[in-house]
Amino acid sequence: MSEESYVWGTGRRKCAIAQVRLFPGKGDIDINGRPYEEAFPRVEHRHMIEQPLLATNTVGKFRFAVKVNGGGLSGQAGAVRHGIARALVKENELFKPMLRKEGLLTRDARVKERKKYGLKRARKAPQYTKR
Repeated sequence: MSEESYVWGTGRRKCAIAQVRLFPGKGDIDINGRPYEEAFPRVEHRHMIEQPLLATNTVGKFRFAVKVNGGGLSGQAGAVRHGIARALVKENELFKPMLRKEGLLTRDARVKERKKYGLKRARKAPQYTKR
């Protein structure tokens, strides 16, 4: 990274954590050193990442450098979206009502429930046999 100033935001979703740096620029989003189209081949994930930019009408005004790890692709895309939204709010406080209305600042706290002993998964029990 160069020594230019940036604004940062941390996004989380499931087990994924994204560290987002927002620079003035022309709309590039680099995720782990790759363009986000290459990092997320599914269109749904790309639209998810673009949501905060569309909600605040800032497409093409900022450059993002993202480090994301943990979880799967869907969790990582959600973490990147959350981090971008938080970084935009730090950049300009006027974006907060727009992002809050779209639900992009709320951390989705749903995580996988742990497996319990005697069960096959978190809640699935072995089949009951009477005889």
